[in-house]
Amino acid sequence: MQNITPKNDDERFMLAALDEARAAAERDEVPIGAVVVCQGRIIARAHNLTETLTDVTAHAEMQAITSAAAYLGGKYLTDCTLYVTVEPCLMCAGALGWSQIARVVYGAADDKRGYHTFCAAPFHKKTQITAGVLEAECSQLMTDFFRRKR
Repeated sequence: MQNITPKNDDERFMLAALDEARAAAERDEVPIGAVVVCQGRIIARAHNLTETLTDVTAHAEMQAITSAAAYLGGKYLTDCTLYVTVEPCLMCAGALGWSQIARVVYGAADDKRGYHTFCAAPFHKKTQITAGVLEAECSQLMTDFFRRKR
């Protein structure tokens, strides 16, 4: 993947999520990565572990929520932002809603399994959504992974 110079914090933190996605691909996991940011610092990093843990709920977002909550010592992520390389599925969006996360930023849309396919607004009413950050890079990682699998 080419070197990208981030233009803003959203791109900088999405690059960290992309690093996690690449780590997932190295483990032969679907390459989705996530980081949780609080007060300008990454407090949790995660990637898909569904194959490794033989657990269908071990999505990057779920791992990141658990790690961030443990770091903060509470279940609510009201001052946090999740950066994830692919649009969360409905399960992850629901968990993010329960966490009351302040903001979700994702890279590539997922027209087959993304939350928007099933529900327009699964998040907490105060959660802000930003889509399409480094979308091409996030999408390319997925495309390359599944091309190798076929």
